[in-house]
Order: sequence, then C-alpha cells, then structure tokens
Amino acid sequence: MSEPLLMQVSSFVNLQGQHFVKRALEIAAAGNHNIRLIGSPGTGKTLLARAMPGIMPRLSYEEALDVTRIYSVADMLRSDQPLVRMRPFRAPHHTTSQAGIIGGGSIPKPGECTLAHRGVLFLDEVTEMSVHVLEVLRQPIEDKIVTISRARGSLTFPANFLLIVAHNPCPCGFYGDPVKACTCTPTGIERYQNKLSGPLLDRIDIHVNVPRVEYDKLLGDERGEPSSAIRARVEAARARQTERFADHPQLVANADMTVSEIDRFCRLTPEARQLLDISVRRMQLSARAYHRVLKLSRTIADLADSEQIQVQHVAEAVQYRPK
Repeated sequence: MSEPLLMQVSSFVNLQGQHFVKRALEIAAAGNHNIRLIGSPGTGKTLLARAMPGIMPRLSYEEALDVTRIYSVADMLRSDQPLVRMRPFRAPHHTTSQAGIIGGGSIPKPGECTLAHRGVLFLDEVTEMSVHVLEVLRQPIEDKIVTISRARGSLTFPANFLLIVAHNPCPCGFYGDPVKACTCTPTGIERYQNKLSGPLLDRIDIHVNVPRVEYDKLLGDERGEPSSAIRARVEAARARQTERFADHPQLVANADMTVSEIDRFCRLTPEARQLLDISVRRMQLSARAYHRVLKLSRTIADLADSEQIQVQHVAEAVQYRPK
C-alpha cells in the first residue's frame, strides 16, 4: 500500500542560507500561492520543497476529513492512521502519465492532483515532463477541481493544492552559475526554457532563482529559522484571511480569490497603485498576471499585519514575476 505522505525535512533550521528563497516559500504558504524554483543541480531546490509542509498551517478538522476521504477512496489510507492529520506532500516522477497526474481508469480513481488536495504537489524536473501532462494541469490549478469524463458519466474530484515546480535553468543545468560554466547553446537554452508554456507560467504566482550556497556557509555553525517560527507567522496571516473571508466560505486563502473578491479586498494606497500601474506597463503583464500580483501583494500585507496594501508590498510581489 502506498504511503499518503512522503518524507520531508523536519525544519528549515537544517537548511543554511537561501534566505530569499525561504521568504518566498513563507509567502507561498501564507496565501497558498503556486511557486517555481529555478536553479543549478545541488542548490537545494528539492530539500526546500520537501520542507514546505512544515511551515504550512495545520489541517483543520474539516480539511482532515476531506483528505481522509480522498485517501480512503484511493485505498491509500494507513490502518494505523484512520484520520490524516498532516498535509499531503506528493512528488510524482517526471515520467508519470497524464492519468497518473489527473486521475483516470475504467473506474476513475484520484490522481496526484487530488491526492495533493489541501497539501503540496511538487513537480521536480518539471521541464522533463510531457507537454500534454503539463497542459492538463491548467484546469485544476485554475478551478481547484478535476473532472474525469467517461461514457457512463463524469466524476469530479477536489484538487485544491499548492503547486511547487522546480527545474534547472538549461539542459546542462549551469546557465548563470558562478562556479561552473554552461555548455549549452543559446538556442538550446531558449528551447529548454520554452517547455513551460506562457499560460502555465501565468498560473504560477512566485518565480524565484535558487542560488548556490557558498561552501563556507555549509561548514558554518549558523542555523536557519525553525519551521515552527515561520509556521506561526503563516498561521497568523491565514487567520486574517479567514476573518476577511468569513462571508465567503468557498475562499480558503488569498490565492482562491476571483476578480470580484480582488476588487473588494485588495485595497492599495495611492503610491502602491502608481507602482503597480508602472510595473504592469513595463513588464507587459497579462490580466491574469496582474490579478496574481494583487493577490500576492495582499498576502505580503497580511504577513506584515497591514490592512492596506503598501508600496513595499507591491514592490516585493512584482519582483517574483518571471524575468
């Protein structure tokens, strides 16, 4: 019987350096935002992703029931764990088929998208995955559900997960690396990076480069902030969102907001509005990307315990857009 959860790093305290990336992961956890990690082999992308469940809010009783029902249907519920109490962390291999990701079969069973409901779906080496598999992810990312149609009818499974994708910057993996030279051609780099389509990238809120950790830092005694301290800030930000969305039970976190809720809840100061307008024009952001920057700014403001979105919140949100 498969394990519903994968092993994860117990705490961010074990991961030296990478403060900028850890901050991005904290924001992602606070608002349930999708995140993309780009970096050379060995920079710690997988370790950082596996530590993510440790900083996410604890499952509520209703969420735990949701997850337990899914694993029961999939026949993956452990006999010694009648109620799933930890957020799922699913990391399918890059060769996983479309049916494995979305679900399927003559009697449809949940796929990885549904098994990651209320938790994390981690796609490592995402650029090695089939283009068709990546494109079918667009519906569950946007609608938070998966619909499987068969001749006898259709089934809808929940799929409200936090997506983390990770990949190298080029085929050899060392484009932009300060230590090892890249051996790829410009055409090869462009073709490799274009494996992720624009519409899919638009559905990811945070894009961050994971730099190489210096050797001296790896040998040093300095430890990072424990996951428990980060989780406390994340849970405080989620509590503000729960209070804000009291009249909108379908909204769990800021990432779930639609256009109408964004207009209502994402109030900006005049200076923040001006910076956002300039950024949209210069970066030629799509309407979807514009709304995702607003939702991300709202989460950053929640972490700062600010009712209004300030200019510094927008500035931080904008820097997480792909360059």
